[in-house]
Amino acid sequence: QVEVMESGGGSVQAGGSLRLSCSFPEYTNNYCVAWFRQLPGKEREGVAGSDSDGSTTYADSVKGRFTISRDNANNAKPTVYLQMNSLVPDDSATYYCATDHGPCAGRYGSRYYTLEYAFGWWGQGTQVTVSS
Repeated sequence: QVEVMESGGGSVQAGGSLRLSCSFPEYTNNYCVAWFRQLPGKEREGVAGSDSDGSTTYADSVKGRFTISRDNANNAKPTVYLQMNSLVPDDSATYYCATDHGPCAGRYGSRYYTLEYAFGWWGQGTQVTVSS
């Protein structure tokens, strides 16, 4: 079992920024990560992915505003960030980080970051609220 921890959620006004963090024990040096978000009563939506080769991919709704990145300085506990800029009220949701063995695009295609079944380990979620 890989314990995934998210942090960094909060409340911000439209146009503002937040940075979400996701950390987990290093279970492999060949992992992929995705950020999903979910509104109550709605399906989870994949917003960004980072594959084991360092490539990144984004949903159209966040492209140009969100950036996913890795910090492997602490090899024992990698951290993956989701920098969210120019936030709008529609970005309000619970954000989840998910991870599994990579490569993900090779196994699931370029839209792997939208596939919940591609990820075996999930965090508990962190709430983001954007007010107008």
